Amino acid sequence: MQSVNASCRLCNLISSAVCTKAGKALVSRQFVEMTRTRVEGLLAAFPKLMNTGKQHTFVETESVRYVYQPLEKLYMVLVTTKNSNILEDLETLRLFSRVIPEYCRVLEESEISEHCFDLIFAFDEIVALGYRENVNLAQIRTFTEMDSHEEKVFRAVRETQEREAKAEMRRKAKELQQIRRDGERGKKGPGFGGFGSSGMSSSNTAIITDTLIEAEKPKPTPAPVRSSGPSKALKLLGKGKEVDDFVDKLKSEGENIILPSTGKRPSEASKSLPPPTHTESVHMRVEEKITLTCGRDGGLQNMEVLGMITLRVSDEKNGRIRLKVSNNDKRGVQLQTHPNVDKKLFTAESVIGLKNPDKSFPLKSDVGVLKWRLQTTDESFIPLTINCWPSESGTGCDVNIEYELQDECLELNDVVISIPVPSGVGAPVIGDLDGEYRHDSRRNVLEWCLPVIDVKNKTGSLEFSIPGQPNDFFPVNVSFVSKGSYCDIQVTKVYQVDGDSPVRFSTETSFVVDKYEIL
Repeated sequence: MQSVNASCRLCNLISSAVCTKAGKALVSRQFVEMTRTRVEGLLAAFPKLMNTGKQHTFVETESVRYVYQPLEKLYMVLVTTKNSNILEDLETLRLFSRVIPEYCRVLEESEISEHCFDLIFAFDEIVALGYRENVNLAQIRTFTEMDSHEEKVFRAVRETQEREAKAEMRRKAKELQQIRRDGERGKKGPGFGGFGSSGMSSSNTAIITDTLIEAEKPKPTPAPVRSSGPSKALKLLGKGKEVDDFVDKLKSEGENIILPSTGKRPSEASKSLPPPTHTESVHMRVEEKITLTCGRDGGLQNMEVLGMITLRVSDEKNGRIRLKVSNNDKRGVQLQTHPNVDKKLFTAESVIGLKNPDKSFPLKSDVGVLKWRLQTTDESFIPLTINCWPSESGTGCDVNIEYELQDECLELNDVVISIPVPSGVGAPVIGDLDGEYRHDSRRNVLEWCLPVIDVKNKTGSLEFSIPGQPNDFFPVNVSFVSKGSYCDIQVTKVYQVDGDSPVRFSTETSFVVDKYEIL
């Protein structure tokens, strides 16, 4: 039992506890100085006082009152003084009972014990010094999560730095691979000279520019022949090993390295869109990330979309500019401008400009000028719904999973729906299928791959059979990328501060998944 004491001179609520029907305390929070023996004694006496023939929600002794509510095989019990207002106690009891399912999926002893400290922290938000606080369930969730705006800003900055570092690593890898290829062509001798050499160089360069290709592993050779002198081939082999080590390092850091012989697997789709090939001197990135958690039986537990417009000016003559923003959102997005942006101008005209119009935006650096946030539990806001229906059969489980695009304005690319499957039972037997699939036996995952989901392809389904239980196929995870904005916020015009003359600009928009799961 997890027990925490708090001192208080006068209070109506003595203790709150979750206990079994036999009176065994699983988690308890006291609001007066009280020994553990005393707490266990009060809770052990509680089941003996209950009258099974009557349907009351409280029982009394000479000194205390028990206010309780059954929770399947458990009880939520409040121990109060006899002069406490029972109507207020019943309202407090209902709030306590609603808090427990927020942290425990099933109301069992093991689940309560696993989340005991989460429950204690939530109980402390409900009652202070023996009296109930004026809070609701949403406020309790916010207080216990301790959400920090500064932490999110720090994480966003760190992710940007990590992306830049990985991009630099990929560039270095390409250079090393090009050096190795040039060395291998020189090793092959004059047979590949002339125009043939030129053509091969051009082809290889194009492949390296488009994708990051893993250097081929050196093939095993027969017993080595003793050489009479030093060989340059040894130097080439050493450089190839350097490339292999570098690529292995990229893999260990989570980068997707693609083999030229196998091509790109749909399940290895990048989580972000490739950068544009050409940008203007004024370039903007409109980036959005979605975090979503749904229940397997329906109901949106949480959905959050974070967006940002990042500005990059590479020409000094375009430093003093303003951006006209078109906000077509109808879902209630919360907007926030950079501290150096004129908020009054943005509120009145939806125009982003510096507070001091004589100053210029920083040159050749990314500056976040506008952020927005959408948090909701409204199921109609879900962009892509996933329904997974596992049903037990004589040989295992028949699973039917389907998707539906609810936001028809979006076009989702490289969609991968990952369904966990039991290990050691072989590959699933696939029935009806829209798109493609891949069974990863090492990770025990069935990946349903769809190149595009849009208004013309808004629904689809997958059926398969495999030995297992219904719980084996959760959580389902989804990943995708999109070139459209979910919140429909875009920059439509850029113009000079002096003279309002228009300025050419380029924009890249991305909507990607941070976490998208069905529990």
